[in-house]
Amino acid sequence: MSLRVAILISGGGSNMARLADDMTGDHPARPVLVVSNRPDAGGLALASARGIPTAVVDHRAYDGRRAFEADLAATLDAARPDLICLAGFMRILTPDFIDRFAGRMLNVHPSLLPLYPGLDTHRRALEAGDTVAGCSVHEVTANLDAGPVLGQARVPVRPGDTPDSLAARVLEAEHRLYPAVLRRVARGERAPLSLG
Repeated sequence: MSLRVAILISGGGSNMARLADDMTGDHPARPVLVVSNRPDAGGLALASARGIPTAVVDHRAYDGRRAFEADLAATLDAARPDLICLAGFMRILTPDFIDRFAGRMLNVHPSLLPLYPGLDTHRRALEAGDTVAGCSVHEVTANLDAGPVLGQARVPVRPGDTPDSLAARVLEAEHRLYPAVLRRVARGERAPLSLG
């Protein structure tokens, strides 16, 4: 019996696509739903092309976070996911929502946590003079980007890097790391994974 995975997106969906494409063959999980908070998210078409059901819960249509999250939770509940993967989902979720899915929600973040939680990670790494950057997959908790780290991938910072050039290489690392961590978590393994 495969685990059921729902994936939350807000944009192009490249990490979602990598996760979905990996969930084949002997993988212990399968994608059952892709949800976006933006109806124009490019990732919705990528999911549909892969035969994955999609839904939109547009946060702009709600008067407040509580109503938005109630509908988002109901949409997820209808798909009965065992795991929820945030893949470029650009909404901060409330502790009540996170508690509802405690221990079952993963996120990918473009820094080597605990360094640089939140936004502008690549600019902050360059301004700090870091020689190594990277990405992390972590369990989602009520504290932003502070849940247990389940995997990290390191990326060298090159002379002349800009936030955009560094971001492009870190995204490539995310595409390797996130599927590898999801596969392990779906098998019940939570020991941190380290890549390159």
